[in-house]
Amino acid sequence: MATSNFRIKKICEWCGKEFEAQKVSTRFCSHRCANFAYKRAIRKKRVQTTESQTQVQKTERIIEDIKEKEYLSFSETGRLLGLSRQAIYTMVKAGHLKASKISSRLSFIRRTDIDAMLQNKPYQYRMPKDTIPITDFYTTNEIKEKFGVKDSWIFHIAKEHNIPRTFNRGKTYWSKKHIDDYFAKKAPDPEIKEWYSTQDMQEQFGMTLTAIYSFVSKNAIPKKKVGIMVYYSKKHVDIAKGLIAPEEPKYYTIAEAMERFNLTIYQLYHYVKYHNIPRIKVGKYTKILRAELDKFFEPPKIE
Repeated sequence: MATSNFRIKKICEWCGKEFEAQKVSTRFCSHRCANFAYKRAIRKKRVQTTESQTQVQKTERIIEDIKEKEYLSFSETGRLLGLSRQAIYTMVKAGHLKASKISSRLSFIRRTDIDAMLQNKPYQYRMPKDTIPITDFYTTNEIKEKFGVKDSWIFHIAKEHNIPRTFNRGKTYWSKKHIDDYFAKKAPDPEIKEWYSTQDMQEQFGMTLTAIYSFVSKNAIPKKKVGIMVYYSKKHVDIAKGLIAPEEPKYYTIAEAMERFNLTIYQLYHYVKYHNIPRIKVGKYTKILRAELDKFFEPPKIE
């Protein structure tokens, strides 16, 4: 068997001496060093296994002792249920688990209350959405007529968004719910009443199609599609062109209010509901009266 004449200088991982190896994977200078290293690794593995078993036995002993107690601390309850102490605090705060507070720093949970919580919360299997039967369908022609799209577009979008379909007697049927949900997300803002077609913009502003596409993309102009025709919001185009001044909006969208006042969506809904701040529903969007929300969050005046 041919051997390589190439030599690599390395340091033995066991004795620390420098040696010449024929392969980059060689770790030891001799069989003796390799055997010593192997035996050390075996001993280390045995020690780790023993320590792990000892820890398991200690944990089991602690849990056995806890099971005999009638009253448990939050930490002991966490060990019994295999949860963190903070998780137990969260369950108590949410009202899922009863606790008794003896003093400012001393609280206990009865073992019977833990058993009652578990009995009152049996596991309920949640059926995945994909297994819910689909009973309403569109044919391909119905989608084309209702939404003004082409066959190729339907198949492309269905593949991209995993829209369920079935076949019957040579016809393709599409899930009505999934199709409606897709178009609802793509629906334009119902407050926009006036629109420019691309031809209108070419005639009024002397723009080429390339310039129009670049302009509407750069300025995020809302658009809608009717059949093969694309329309752009007249108000937004005129504002971007400087023909009219932008109006001060009367309402915040949810996203705008969250950003303006640095709130989570749950905090925002809480304030709006609890303090009866007026809001309206525009299509699928909820909007909050700007003046009332600004007034609620304005700093107090000291007279």
